[in-house]
Amino acid sequence: MSEMQRIPVGIIGASGYGGVQLVKLLLEHPLVEITYLGGASSAGQDYKDLYPHLQSVNLTIEKIDLEAIAARCQVVFLALPNGLACDIAPILIEKGCKVLDLSADYRFSNLNTYTQWYKKDRSDRHLASTAVYGLPELYRQKIQESNLIGCAGCYCTASLLALAPLMKQGLIVPETAIIDAKSGTSGGGRQAKINLLLAEADNSICAYGIASHRHTPEIEEVCTDLAGSEILVQFTPHLMPMVRGILATVYATLRDPGLVREDLITIYKAFYRSSPFVKILPGGIYPQSKWACGTNVCYIGIEVDPRTDRVIVMSVIDNLIKGQSGQAVQCLNIMMGWEETLGLPQLSFYP
Repeated sequence: MSEMQRIPVGIIGASGYGGVQLVKLLLEHPLVEITYLGGASSAGQDYKDLYPHLQSVNLTIEKIDLEAIAARCQVVFLALPNGLACDIAPILIEKGCKVLDLSADYRFSNLNTYTQWYKKDRSDRHLASTAVYGLPELYRQKIQESNLIGCAGCYCTASLLALAPLMKQGLIVPETAIIDAKSGTSGGGRQAKINLLLAEADNSICAYGIASHRHTPEIEEVCTDLAGSEILVQFTPHLMPMVRGILATVYATLRDPGLVREDLITIYKAFYRSSPFVKILPGGIYPQSKWACGTNVCYIGIEVDPRTDRVIVMSVIDNLIKGQSGQAVQCLNIMMGWEETLGLPQLSFYP
């Protein structure tokens, strides 16, 4: 494919962990060309000075000029802190760009929920109502028809891929769903934070955001959509002493205590039969975060405890790829009508 046939793309917020992972993936994508990298605090720096291992990126981080971005880019990725994309996306959409937002700004169909949890009032309610939730395995057709995608959160991706077949097919008592999730420190971003220092995080594990984490309403909104009735879930995240990866372990009471593990494995395989990045493991094999590291793959293991009539589903992803930048590229592929797996890694380095 010649350079002339590549589509021009830009990234606003290219200097964070999500941004640099996105740059790497797009450099290796055969049908795109990065024509703009934007940022605020890093504006004016050569990208290869910021990240010396990416010497092939001959671009300078520019100030955020929406007119210039729209003139140079067909697609724009927004890798910004929550609350900024909603001020930028309306202008880019109006100028004809396709927009993929990696923050929470366009993940909610109910903006009152967004405002309650993210403390920002919105003036873009009409545009927000057209946004599609960027979890391809659940909303592939809608993504294909949209110009504005709110890419799913990292914890939400792991949790919802584990929960979706159970919720959609009414296999569990929904109010019994509990999500116990663990993430690597890169999920906290590149800013200096005391709890992410090696001396603080190494050889330790801790829960945080207990009964108050912002991914909770996002998970609940999608579960409500899947189940057809209002759903509340218990979600507790934990910080693990590793850089990459998420393991979400989901517990729920089965409606039919006669279901066994092999029944559920069959159900999950059928549910994800058209999803190339979801791998359902054989009975008795449970996923490890290392298997997904560096890939856009989600591995799912399933068990049933006949003593308690509970199903236990374990889901692992790389939080920076399937949980963030890879998910955005997967959505881009679908929006453009390309092969869904194009430019996305499927095999991890091991060990």
